[in-house]
Amino acid sequence: MLANIAIFSRDGLPVLFRSLHIISGITWIGLLYYFNLVQVPAFAAFGDEGRARNVAIDKLARKALWWFRWAAVSTFVMGIFITGSTKDYWKGFFSLGTNGKAAESSVILVGMILGTTMMLNVWGVIWRNQKVVLANAANLLAGGEADPKAAGAGRSAFLASRMNVIFSIPMLWCMVGASHLYPTDGSGVGTHFDVNSGGKVATFIIIVLAVSLVLELLALGFIGGKAATNKLLAIYEKPKNALITGTVFFIVVYVLSEILLRK
Repeated sequence: MLANIAIFSRDGLPVLFRSLHIISGITWIGLLYYFNLVQVPAFAAFGDEGRARNVAIDKLARKALWWFRWAAVSTFVMGIFITGSTKDYWKGFFSLGTNGKAAESSVILVGMILGTTMMLNVWGVIWRNQKVVLANAANLLAGGEADPKAAGAGRSAFLASRMNVIFSIPMLWCMVGASHLYPTDGSGVGTHFDVNSGGKVATFIIIVLAVSLVLELLALGFIGGKAATNKLLAIYEKPKNALITGTVFFIVVYVLSEILLRK
């Protein structure tokens, strides 16, 4: 019976999942920007008002982090559902030549990998370390002793969160721009992106992912450590630095697509 309702039909399900994917993504990325552009600077301004800061962490940040982490999962899952419910989604995904989808699909693939990495950062780094910070705040409010691990955990979560801000800009471009700029079926403006070289496609993907890997390893502390004395971490220390770095990364992705994905 549900199959007779348009939105639950074979053609309608991708539309439903895409809508839920967008709603979840708005929630996730919106909270990511809230944390980095609003909450972190505001909490830093609390200064010596330790109790007020701990109350804010315990009551405000705890709830925001709940929505944040589950919105990340929902965005990822809805993306998987889109690929599974769209007819022949993967068929000819990297086909080359006339009417091929190599340019469009390679850009989408990069966006998928960046988005997946961001989701893993949320659950594997940010939330894992924020649990320590939240427990420490609750313990201090109850009159307990400070957890010496809390500062390091907060630093790790901070760097991973800034990493996600950087990734979010090229990721959003790849996911939104792919179907509008890079399609070869006449539905977009970039029909000249009908690349017919598998080597160029591979080079595009490898370069972008190599840059992503270096940035990720830097944020995780594998290059020079996580201390503020590591000057390489300057791109993460301030919100504007992360936004600038993300914009530069986006420009790199686009320029590479102009060089390597044209026919």
